[in-house]
Amino acid sequence: MGYHTFDAERADKLEDAQQRYRFLSAEELLWALSPDGDETVADLGSGTGFYTDDVAPAVEHVYAVDIQDAMHDYYREKGVPENVDLVTSGVSDLPFDTDSLDAAFSTMTYHEFAGEEALDEITRVLTDAGRLVIVDWAATGSGDHGPPLDERFSSAETANNLRESGFHIEHTAVRPETFLLISELR
Repeated sequence: MGYHTFDAERADKLEDAQQRYRFLSAEELLWALSPDGDETVADLGSGTGFYTDDVAPAVEHVYAVDIQDAMHDYYREKGVPENVDLVTSGVSDLPFDTDSLDAAFSTMTYHEFAGEEALDEITRVLTDAGRLVIVDWAATGSGDHGPPLDERFSSAETANNLRESGFHIEHTAVRPETFLLISELR
């Protein structure tokens, strides 16, 4: 099960491009998603929309999903692209039709919602062969950045959970502080 969410009072910290791109660049996220331009995707745990803004120009539609209204307020103030809809929801209870998303991604938020219910819900809303990209803080990291080590998952543990939910792991990259998993529904 996931842990606490990022403190919305510190939302401005999520807009530090130098710090954020140090752990995941826009180019790498787009490479992982591999959009053709006509996809509908969801950013799970979108926060201030930092990475949503990178994905929006490359797809038809993005749902910025966050459980905190305050994060959406911050995003509105910053400016939301026309093809982005803000959705206030937990990942375990997504308000989307079955098979309605071509892809979903989570950048540094998987540890906040990880669990069987959330993965079942993601599986429900993704189309057949739908892609799920997870980049999160690694349990093997130093703990100097991100959440405490005891709130993190390893890439192997996350990959096993995804496999148990019907995903095929296409690519794994483990870094000093983070990991990247690209998976697809079978």
